[in-house]
Amino acid sequence: RRCVAPDNPAAAMSKLWGGRFTGKTDPIMERFNNSLDVDRVMWSADIAGSVAYATSLEAAGVLSAAEAGQIREGLGKVREEWASGAFVVKEGDEDIHTANERRLTELIGAVGGKVHTGRSRNDQVVTDLRLHLRSVCAELATELAGLVTLAAKRATAEVDLLMPGYTHLQSAQPVRWSHWMLAHAQAWRRDHGRLVQAAERMNECPLGSGALAGNPFGVERESLASALGFARPTANSMDAVSDRDFVVELSGWATLLMAHLSRFAEDIIVFSTQEFGFVKCGDSYSTGSSLMPQKKNPDAAELLRGKANRVLGHHTALLAMIKGLPLTYNKDLQEDKQALFDSLDTVQAALKITSGVLATLQPAAARMRGALNSFMLATDLSEYLVRKGVPFRETHHVAGRAVQLAEERSCALTELSVADLQSLHPLFGDDVLAVWDFDASVERRDSIGGVSKRRVLEQADALAAWADAAA
Repeated sequence: RRCVAPDNPAAAMSKLWGGRFTGKTDPIMERFNNSLDVDRVMWSADIAGSVAYATSLEAAGVLSAAEAGQIREGLGKVREEWASGAFVVKEGDEDIHTANERRLTELIGAVGGKVHTGRSRNDQVVTDLRLHLRSVCAELATELAGLVTLAAKRATAEVDLLMPGYTHLQSAQPVRWSHWMLAHAQAWRRDHGRLVQAAERMNECPLGSGALAGNPFGVERESLASALGFARPTANSMDAVSDRDFVVELSGWATLLMAHLSRFAEDIIVFSTQEFGFVKCGDSYSTGSSLMPQKKNPDAAELLRGKANRVLGHHTALLAMIKGLPLTYNKDLQEDKQALFDSLDTVQAALKITSGVLATLQPAAARMRGALNSFMLATDLSEYLVRKGVPFRETHHVAGRAVQLAEERSCALTELSVADLQSLHPLFGDDVLAVWDFDASVERRDSIGGVSKRRVLEQADALAAWADAAA
């Protein structure tokens, strides 16, 4: 961060709101009120909005062509300063709007003050915010599509690996490792869809709404919206300056995405324990212990899980903030950016970390297959009798008795003889032994979305194609 330049009363621009006041602001209040540390990231959006607004004022006859040209040229120089890191923040720059207008006026003189004609920081800040978030959403969508692509490619390459599937964290049925990976990818795909939809709803232009009652200078809002790439202008000026639905919606989106990444992380944490040993995390995403030299901790996954709580906390704070605000703008809304920007920064980092974790994850094929146990085929045993015409409710009971018999004998389900099974039901034949095959079990589950090889590859191909189109 650049150092704040010393106050220069001769050169400093008055506060945008200072005309009505005579007393000095308490220095503590100055700092309490200052948001530049947070909203400076919107410098490009703020300049773009001012350029478009100056052109609209020119079209409305408020600015002459020469004045509008001066303002656009001056704003171009301000943009160059920000881009090169040469912009100098000064005392009194309480937010990005004040800083940019102050610098514009320094560069071109008093005509710079005309850029704010008919405009309030109320419609300016929310326009800047929507513009800024539009580009952030595009970046996040690209990251998400890339993560889905990675999962789809790995699923295709590792489709023959089998592992236990779990319900209630108890081994349930054999599944493909690839199917587990794609289950997470399906959630990420939904996250992408929700992000795109939120960005579309957000793409309305509040500029020209003024403080709350509209613009009195004949600014053509449809042209202004079009110039800034918005789909349309907002329909109600009071709603336009007070609406933060899009902030809450993006925060909610980030919260749900982080919940999905946290679930993925939790699986990795469990699967990488010595007790499971299904995966090994890459060294680039693991750390050791300061005391125990043998430790390799899945810190990246644990931080994904932990940072989900942080994003959830921001979302709760935003909902609490807006629930009691009267129309229209209130200063409370200044706090929306700190919460949302931190959430989106966290999400962006989390997506990169998740991609890294997934890309470097090493599955232990033998260990996963070795964790398959005979009782995971109990459902297949009941389905054998279903194919013989026995009602499922009866076959479920029979298979349960077979499990009980094996437990009483302290043996595997597969160690029961055909005679043992026939004592439970007469329709068991010698061909029942074919049930005791994990590969055959997963291949029998061949419905759309099932774990058979062709269905998993079909799913991976579909996700890869979707991600390619979404990128």
